[in-house]
Amino acid sequence: MENRNPSSGAINPKLRWLMFARVVITSLLLMATLYLQYRQQGPVFNALVTVLYLIIAAIFFLSLLYAAVFHRIRRHGLFAYVQIGMDGLIVSIIVFITGGYFSIFSFLYLVVIIYASMILFMRGGLIIAIWSSVLFALLVLFQFSTFAAEHFTLVPGALAFQPTGFEITYKIGITTAACLAVAVLCGLLTEQNRKAQKKLRIMESHVKQVEKMAYMGEMAAGLAHEIKNPLASLVGSIQLLKEELRYDADHRRLMEIVLRETDRLSSLVNDFLFFARPPAGKVEVMHLKEAVEEVIRLFEKDAHHALRCEIQTDLVGDVWVSMDPTHFRQVLWNLLLNAAEAIPDGGSIRIRTTTGRPNAVRVAITDNGCGIPAEVLQSIFDPFFTTKSEGTGLGLSIVHRILESYGSHLDVRTAEWGGTTVSFELHRTPPALKTNGATASASPAKRTHNWKIHG
Repeated sequence: MENRNPSSGAINPKLRWLMFARVVITSLLLMATLYLQYRQQGPVFNALVTVLYLIIAAIFFLSLLYAAVFHRIRRHGLFAYVQIGMDGLIVSIIVFITGGYFSIFSFLYLVVIIYASMILFMRGGLIIAIWSSVLFALLVLFQFSTFAAEHFTLVPGALAFQPTGFEITYKIGITTAACLAVAVLCGLLTEQNRKAQKKLRIMESHVKQVEKMAYMGEMAAGLAHEIKNPLASLVGSIQLLKEELRYDADHRRLMEIVLRETDRLSSLVNDFLFFARPPAGKVEVMHLKEAVEEVIRLFEKDAHHALRCEIQTDLVGDVWVSMDPTHFRQVLWNLLLNAAEAIPDGGSIRIRTTTGRPNAVRVAITDNGCGIPAEVLQSIFDPFFTTKSEGTGLGLSIVHRILESYGSHLDVRTAEWGGTTVSFELHRTPPALKTNGATASASPAKRTHNWKIHG
């Protein structure tokens, strides 16, 4: 579930701008008050002007106080609520001294709610809207009380018209509805903007990763070709020497080590070439559920990992995708191996397919392991990056390159409680046409699985 509470990192810049804007607006209000007072012909000070100066002084004092304690506050979300709540209280005082029920400055409540929604999102905007509505309701009820009529009539003629109880209730109801409506609308816009920015950051990260891997791929291709040719000559020469020379047991053991390591190096170079320039493959229309179940059956026969974990499935039935079957099995096999190595003995892996988006199906592999640290997560697609004692670090890089060739990418998410979900999307296609009693995808029984690449 997405966290909708704003973090301190997201609030701090907005809160600084709010504090700065508050000082600027108050300064403009002070200059306007001085100018109007200079132009008027009446007394220099009256009750309304005096209260206005007190409000301006209070705002400046609060702004200085906010600035002084800003860097000492740890819970900036709560600090934002305090500041904006005080703004609502100051707006209520301004509305009261300018006529209360009749004041033309009631719209200031909406301004407070708008920037509350921008800083604190939907939830914060609604809380400030309720706070503003309560303040306005108390203000109006107090305004028409006997005590207020005798002591707080700051605007001449403000009580010349006495609204009825229905009119007061209607005014409070309309103001409350307006506050809540503005909070909801601004909250929706802010939430959409936040989601759009999050998607943009993900896309920017993906583009940077693609550019980085493309550059490394070109460099890797040239390097791998330069290594592969002399390596093939070296392997062939060693094999000929093994057949023609006679040597004792110690020499034989050393020769086996040489051959094993050259095979390992040759396999690494082949993997490197695959990463640098993945073959296009032969795209076929295949039944997704059958393809997943085939990989699971092969994985369950793997003695190193299958006995350590339980595989659970939640697969959509009638879904077809266009992809090279070998590429698909290679992708899923590597993701299963990574999940199996991340969980303790007796852990579980869950494979799920969903069709939420039109013309797309998502394949997700979830394990209940320890998760991936944040500092590791940003590097898992880098070639030769690995946290394991064995392995080349090319497994996820190759999987990522394969999926890129189909317009997809890996989405890796680690939960707070542990465990990791790796998912990717494939394009859905109509069912394959049957030819000679068989679908376009080959029968699982006739397939081999010499497609394992694991890093």
